[in-house]
Amino acid sequence: MTSSSPQVRSFVILGVTSEGRPFRPSDWTDRLCGVMSAFRPAGGGPQAHLTYSPYVMPGVRDGVKCVIVDKRIHAIEMMAYHFLVGFARDNDLQVVYEDS
Repeated sequence: MTSSSPQVRSFVILGVTSEGRPFRPSDWTDRLCGVMSAFRPAGGGPQAHLTYSPYVMPGVRDGVKCVIVDKRIHAIEMMAYHFLVGFARDNDLQVVYEDS
């Protein structure tokens, strides 16, 4: 059996558990994106720290709050990417991987 590392892909964390229950607290997307706001490309300007990272953004998909994760965050900080994957897994949240 050959072991291979998981493919790094962009994905969306939906605010719904695998059983279809809404994830709480209701502001979870803002909290998670706030924690990830430091992970950004260089040269963002003097006020960049006051905005979300362009790689981890809150959103809404099909009426459900979500966090959109761009795979480019992996190149900036691999542990941040794995934290987001683990967050979704540990909270039993639905994840939609983007084709790439």
